[in-house]
Amino acid sequence: MARVAYRSADVDLMARMMRAEAEGEGNQGMLYVGNVIVNRVVADCTDFNELKTVRDVIFHVQGGNYSFEAVQKGNVFYQRPRESERRLARRNLDSWREHPAKFALWYFNPYGPCPSTWYNQPFTGQFKQHCFYEPAPGTCASVYIG
Repeated sequence: MARVAYRSADVDLMARMMRAEAEGEGNQGMLYVGNVIVNRVVADCTDFNELKTVRDVIFHVQGGNYSFEAVQKGNVFYQRPRESERRLARRNLDSWREHPAKFALWYFNPYGPCPSTWYNQPFTGQFKQHCFYEPAPGTCASVYIG
């Protein structure tokens, strides 16, 4: 059973986002970004408790801006998804989860060392240029079971 319900349009949207955010980090980096997207759909806490679909997550606005830089700036996000990214997106949607993004709800590229916390959320690890953060203990149990 899939981690979240999805349609082919969700696969395409997620594939575009994974490519736009982490193409330079290869398949592994794109899978980590996919973990964060699915985790945000699953999470019923913090800023994500109203997000129920992949589309909700990708077009989520926080503080007047889209949550993902690729949507804000457009760059390759608006290119068609390739089959290779679609396969990766389906893997995430169906079951794939791995450290450091296994339970992560946030990531960013600090262009320097990863801080030990980001907005009070603990650092879980780094893959190439991206730092990953999961919810502080006791703040979002749903992300650990979904």
